[in-house]
Amino acid sequence: MVAADVDCIEARLPHYGAALFASNAELPLCCAVCPLTGIVCFFCGGFPHSIQVGEKMGLFGRKPVMVAPEEALAGRSASILVTNRHHVNGNVLKAPFPDGLATVQFGLGCFWGAERCFWQLPGVYSTAVGYSGGYTENPGYEEVCSGQTGHTEAVLVVYDPKVISFAALLQVFWQAHDPTQGLRQGNDVGSQYRSAIYVDDTARLEQARKSLAAYQQALSAADYQSITTEVAAGKKFYYAEDYHQQYLAKNPGGYCGLAGTGVSCPD
Repeated sequence: MVAADVDCIEARLPHYGAALFASNAELPLCCAVCPLTGIVCFFCGGFPHSIQVGEKMGLFGRKPVMVAPEEALAGRSASILVTNRHHVNGNVLKAPFPDGLATVQFGLGCFWGAERCFWQLPGVYSTAVGYSGGYTENPGYEEVCSGQTGHTEAVLVVYDPKVISFAALLQVFWQAHDPTQGLRQGNDVGSQYRSAIYVDDTARLEQARKSLAAYQQALSAADYQSITTEVAAGKKFYYAEDYHQQYLAKNPGGYCGLAGTGVSCPD
């Protein structure tokens, strides 16, 4: 294999680093075909992440699409078991939470880096990663990566409104990613990486919508396209597998695909 072949693949899949290459093999979820060389690229670590086979990931020029509800995977009745203790601060990941705390779900691309954005903030009691906004009941990671669940990778943020406001969390959310990219975030392509804000009350739903409108003005002034963030209420959060929880605390050198626009969000 010549250097150009490697560059071709790594330009599309930069966060996987070293890889093993083969020209003939069956294609599991954790591999992809370079559209220019035809080389099959296998990635170590067992994490399929944003790597989908062929057209689902847009590697061949086809844009990803949202799965229709009637075509989504059915899922299962049993939920994924997770350790109910935050790896960083020791607080619980699941309700019940202490009185006076509030929750919100944010989707802003790969949830590994997104979660770290929020657990570092004063006033945030706990964070967890999972899947939300779709149709499949209790999905697994590989199912979500297939694009056939309708879910986006989400971060559940449990916070104390007396210490950090919802407006402050929204500001962090907007500035940590590019909310204009539709069904992708940077090099991570697919409906599971779409931008989203999910709340459980009408007051914060309206506040999120007003915040979106304000940030849209700032982005438009900087020549960005329209925000594609989904803002909704009443979306069920499904916890992701244990190894995803606080992933970058457990794996400090792990992939973080967050990249904002550089446009400040109005207060």
